[in-house]
Amino acid sequence: MKAILLAGGKGTRLRPLTIHTPKPIVPIFDRPFLQYQIDLLREVPEIDEVILSLNYQPRRIEEIFGEGAGLGVRLRYVVEPSPLGTGGAIRFAAQGITDTLVVFNGDVMTAVDVKAVVAMHRARNAAATIVLTPVDNPSAYGLVETAPDGRVRRFIEKPGAGEITCNTINAGIYVLEPSTFDRIPKDVSYSIERAYFPSLIEQDETFLAYVDEGYWIDIGTPEKYHQVHRDMFDGRFARGPFAGHGRAPLVSPEARIDDGATLEGPCFIDVGAHIRPGATIGPYSVIGRGVVVEEDAAIHGSVIWPNSRIGRDATVTDALVGRHAHIGRNAVVSPGAVLGDKTVLTDYTKA
Repeated sequence: MKAILLAGGKGTRLRPLTIHTPKPIVPIFDRPFLQYQIDLLREVPEIDEVILSLNYQPRRIEEIFGEGAGLGVRLRYVVEPSPLGTGGAIRFAAQGITDTLVVFNGDVMTAVDVKAVVAMHRARNAAATIVLTPVDNPSAYGLVETAPDGRVRRFIEKPGAGEITCNTINAGIYVLEPSTFDRIPKDVSYSIERAYFPSLIEQDETFLAYVDEGYWIDIGTPEKYHQVHRDMFDGRFARGPFAGHGRAPLVSPEARIDDGATLEGPCFIDVGAHIRPGATIGPYSVIGRGVVVEEDAAIHGSVIWPNSRIGRDATVTDALVGRHAHIGRNAVVSPGAVLGDKTVLTDYTKA
């Protein structure tokens, strides 16, 4: 059994963080985002290979993961010759595969029980199964309506007030039978959501929904990317380095915390980071590998990517800071700021 991770997007909503870092490898704490999806798929013993469907900066992704050594599953890479849309990318990556496929969109963080989804799919001999997740504000999404027997009835795009008949949306996780892919045209952009799935409904094929009420988030915006770290800190998503850790600071044994520095949990400090005297690392802060926080600087609720430097007396609050950035002395980075790689803020600057 194979899995396909659709990891070809440019991550435009996360810019400037994704200019030099493809979205699938943006760090979540101390590991690339895609590793969380791979770990989830690894829990299905039948899956012996994960295929990464790539388009944007594919070498950067392959350099990180290689052939999957140490991940517990073999990885293979397929690079689209041009953007093919979700359906086209799946058909392109699935060439030669005849067994059931698990497909993940490359921007969802979830705790779904993939084994249970596959089991339901096979028990009912489905052509396709889509995972749905309930949302609090259904008017903000395209909805997926289901029948009492669990079959997908219809997709409702941008529903008006009188069209909201459910609160379930596409979670970006599918179990598919390759025998149905002949309806996907070759080498052209084709949407699985807008064309392939509606064709299953029109032809009355067994197209099922699996509603998962566990953790789910699309990390594709700065706000959501920031939120997933807070959710892990708070235990709402029990994966990653903070799973089961509690609220005390989590500090790598290879980090250097000088006397006089203050750490307020929950916070995370990665390998090689150096927190100097008088510096404060406040709650919900993530200090990446090799980051230097100079004397009397203060970081609160922010994610600092590897190898950046926070200058003396600088303040960074509820912000995202990319790799190799330099925040000058007495500089102030305000809530909501997103600073890309190699950003330089000179002394006393406000951003």
